[in-house]
Amino acid sequence: MTYQIMTTLTNEEIWKNILGEMEISLSKASFVTWFKDTKIVSKENGQVVISVPNGFVKEWVQNKFNKKIFQCLKQVDNDIKIINYVVGNPFIKAPDSKILTREIQLEQIQENVPDTDIDPKTNLNKKYTLDNFVVGSNNELAHAASLAVVKSLGRAYNPLFLYGGVGLGKTHLLQGIANKVLRENPDKKIIYLPAEKMVTEIIEGIKNKTAEEVKMKYAQKDVLIVDDIQYLAGKETTQDIFFGTFNNLYNRNKQIILSSDRPPKALSAIEERLKSRFEGGMVADIGIPDYETRLAILKMKMNNKPVSLPDEILQYIAVNIQKNIRELEGALNRIIAVIDLTGREPNLKDVEKLLKAYIQASYRKTNAQTIIKTVCDFYGISLNELLKKSRKTFLVKPRQIAMYLLREDTKASFPDIGSRLGGKDHSTVIHAYRKIIEKTDSDEGLKQEINLIRERIYNKA
Repeated sequence: MTYQIMTTLTNEEIWKNILGEMEISLSKASFVTWFKDTKIVSKENGQVVISVPNGFVKEWVQNKFNKKIFQCLKQVDNDIKIINYVVGNPFIKAPDSKILTREIQLEQIQENVPDTDIDPKTNLNKKYTLDNFVVGSNNELAHAASLAVVKSLGRAYNPLFLYGGVGLGKTHLLQGIANKVLRENPDKKIIYLPAEKMVTEIIEGIKNKTAEEVKMKYAQKDVLIVDDIQYLAGKETTQDIFFGTFNNLYNRNKQIILSSDRPPKALSAIEERLKSRFEGGMVADIGIPDYETRLAILKMKMNNKPVSLPDEILQYIAVNIQKNIRELEGALNRIIAVIDLTGREPNLKDVEKLLKAYIQASYRKTNAQTIIKTVCDFYGISLNELLKKSRKTFLVKPRQIAMYLLREDTKASFPDIGSRLGGKDHSTVIHAYRKIIEKTDSDEGLKQEINLIRERIYNKA
């Protein structure tokens, strides 16, 4: 007997699956903050109504997570067109007072339980360690550099700059370094923060006239770790402050560790003086894991699960989920949720059916408009700049990559591509296409850039 998973899940079961998807992409603190006491209260006629505890959470979830929630719901029911958020549950009567009292007591107990995974002083998650980081051909150099940094803080590979696509393990490696340093040197002052948070802190500092205090906060650390440094793009004041902080720490042999979705040279709207600093240490990429690494990651993840799965199911997941580690874990969590809900382990046919929509979603089609816009955004240029006949160096590569992707990913004809890109002759398009193919055979940096652009293309709704 196979699961009728796509048609028979209750609202509660659907929401549990979606919460599993959200949990793997958020810190525990964020997940609890935004998704505690949420549920689906209605699903009919293509409309889903989600209950949240208060107006603040409603606004935040709508603005920050609606896109992801909608994508997950579409995988369960393709007929879903609208999501509405409500405070409380308008569809049920007030519960019995005894039940209400018990729920309040339970909630109070939960509120009093400290978050044991996130250290509020460092923002580090204890579950990320170098010991449980799975090393493969895609991340071997990055892992080796991380170990070297731990052994020789501020002297070996300073700064350490790691780059790669979403969900490939950058954050795990960054925090793994910090956690190992703290285990071996508990007196070291470490702070980890996403670049977005740094920008927010600096803006608040300027607004409240406490910018010097913010600078001092970073400068007093032995290890400063900034995740997703590309978010500093276009923020000149923040870049200026960070440049000063960087030099202060570097000159005192304090360790700086950074991550980005692309190499320093490809960072658009980042000052050259900063990019030069980023390239002055060790730059290492984290690529897409191969089959063996994906399988090893799945087996590692299973060590912390209360159930077991046969190798053939893990192998099926590893073969079919290829983009990133986050999707691997999402597929695994989906299967485990079904086991939890049904009380029995699925066979391979069940898993194939369960993950069908999930796998198909990983290979969505795209269109010319999306490709062109994504290339422009990636390189920080306007559409007009891409289309005009200028031979400036900073425009030639984006234009050639756009031509290459249009040919590879949409199978458009060379004349059609030329027409879309400002009326270029088809021979120009052919030359660009062949040029990129030739370069990607030997230029790993270019290959990585193309992979990152593709990731952005296919992650668009």
